Amino acid sequence: MLDCISVENMRESDRKTIETKTPGRTLMYRAAMGVCLAHDWRGKTAVVVGSGNNGGDGWALACILREKGHACAVFTVSDHLSADGAYFAERAKSLGVPPFPFSPGALNGCDTVVDCLLGTGFHGPVKESYAAAIEAVNASGAFVVSVDINSGLNGDTGEGEPAVRSDLTVTIGFLKNGLVTPSAARYIGRLVVADIGIILDREERKVLFPEEWRPEYEGLAGYLPAPPYLAREVMDVKGCE
Repeated sequence: MLDCISVENMRESDRKTIETKTPGRTLMYRAAMGVCLAHDWRGKTAVVVGSGNNGGDGWALACILREKGHACAVFTVSDHLSADGAYFAERAKSLGVPPFPFSPGALNGCDTVVDCLLGTGFHGPVKESYAAAIEAVNASGAFVVSVDINSGLNGDTGEGEPAVRSDLTVTIGFLKNGLVTPSAARYIGRLVVADIGIILDREERKVLFPEEWRPEYEGLAGYLPAPPYLAREVMDVKGCE
C-alpha cells in the first residue's frame, strides 16, 4: 500500500524535511534523478519549465541528462525560479544546455517532452502563456513525461482544463489525492512514485493494490483502490546526492 496525501500535507512534509534533515537543493536533485531513472532517454529531449520548484526540477533534470550525454534543451515560460531552481539553471547553462523562451513550434521534432510547467500547488485558471505551452506539449507527438503532476491538474481534485496528457508521470515523495481520481485518469498513461527522502508529516489515506484490498475497506475514507495506471514499485532515490 502507498500513502496518498493532500497538497497541504505535502507542502508541510517538504518544509519540515528541509528544516530538519535534508537541504532543498538535495531534494530537488533527487527528484530530477528519479525522473531520469524512470524513462529510457533517446533522441532529442525538450524540458519545458515554468516558475518555482517545479521549474527547478526541470533545470536539475537538464543537468543530469547533459552529464549523461543526452541531447536536451530547456524552454522557459517564466523567468521566476526558487533559489534552488536558479542554482540548477545556472549549472545547466554552464554545462552547455541551451535555454530558449518558449514559442510556438519549439517542440517540433522532439522525441521526449518533459512537463515542468505547474506543480502540485497550482490551482485556479491556467494563465494564457501556460495554456499555450500545455497545448503545445499535447500536440507535440512526443513521449510526454510530467514531473510531480500533470501541469494544469489540481493536486487535490485531479480536475483541470487545459492539462498536460502524459505518457508517464513521476510524482515526488508521495501520491497526491488528485492523481488517483477519475478526473485525472484520462490525463495519465503511467504513474510512478519517486521516494526522495521526504518525511511524511501525517498519514491521510492508503492506496491499495488488488491483492491488498479487503471487503471491509469498501466505503472507508482512508482506503482507496489503486488505479490501473499506478506502478506498484516505488523508485528509491533517497541516496542520490
